[in-house]
Amino acid sequence: MDATKEALASHRDRLLKIENVVGVGRGYKKVRGQRTGEEAIIVMVVKKMPRSELRAASIVPETIEDIKTDVLEVGEIVFLGRQDRMRPAQPGVSIGHYRVTAGTLGAVVRDARTGAPLILSNNHVLANSTSGSDGKARAGDSILQPGAYDGGRPDRDQIATLERFVPIYRSVGTPTCEVATLFQKVIEYRIQQFKPQYRVLILRQTGQVNTVDAAVAKPLSEDLVKSEILGIGEIQGVAEVEPGMMVKKSGRTTGVTSAQVEVVDATLQVGYGNSDVATFEDQVVAGVMAQGGDSGSAILDGNNRIVGLLFAGSDKVTVFNRIQNVMKLLDIKI
Repeated sequence: MDATKEALASHRDRLLKIENVVGVGRGYKKVRGQRTGEEAIIVMVVKKMPRSELRAASIVPETIEDIKTDVLEVGEIVFLGRQDRMRPAQPGVSIGHYRVTAGTLGAVVRDARTGAPLILSNNHVLANSTSGSDGKARAGDSILQPGAYDGGRPDRDQIATLERFVPIYRSVGTPTCEVATLFQKVIEYRIQQFKPQYRVLILRQTGQVNTVDAAVAKPLSEDLVKSEILGIGEIQGVAEVEPGMMVKKSGRTTGVTSAQVEVVDATLQVGYGNSDVATFEDQVVAGVMAQGGDSGSAILDGNNRIVGLLFAGSDKVTVFNRIQNVMKLLDIKI
């Protein structure tokens, strides 16, 4: 492509001055959508228009220095900030329940009963880590894009309403019993009279176990979201995760990253703040590929098949739910 490269360099500035043109480059010419293998100078335009509707000065020449050109419609190209407002919003950007900070819009899925599009992410992103009986969230709550931490406001940035969630049960948590709470206060008061640097904490053990941290929200209208994952593309089905598999994700904080699956069938204790601990079983552990705010990201294999839903991690590993459990418990399909 040396001749094409030289011609492009010589005519780049002139081509970019043509009305409707937003970019130029090198590639292969397409005829009726099929690549021909013939080298071409690719001229990218906001919108393809019939030749009859163009002014003479706006027509892209068919050849440049005997090298054919090809016009590619690309739309208006803008910087895609993952933490900015985006309409239609796509998986990989900031989202969240109006009472939480922000997480990641994981995928656009379908309600298995109605076929309606739904936004998939974590319970702790879309439903405020609710157990379903603690009043932290309920169906119909406002979902913001971007999330509140990224400047989202209920009066202007609502994109969906909370549709349903899988409750998160704490295996160890703060007491809800009034007697236990009173007992803690009395003992703490006594101890602080002699050892003010100490405090007493009474924890409640439940023994309950979780398999997913997941929820779905219903867009206010279907045109507010699109299914293509930012930086990755469309999901191409569902797959089972296996040890050694390379997986990837597109998240609000770290963008597109990848890692290798290290452990499957894992049972883990996950901290949810305020001394709350939730036990999760049938989990998958991979290498480091996420930071805070990436929660809710879809996990895909090398063929863009979805295998999991990211929800936790550390500076050493990333943890995600098996997508089969998510689909079953939320009654969704990909």
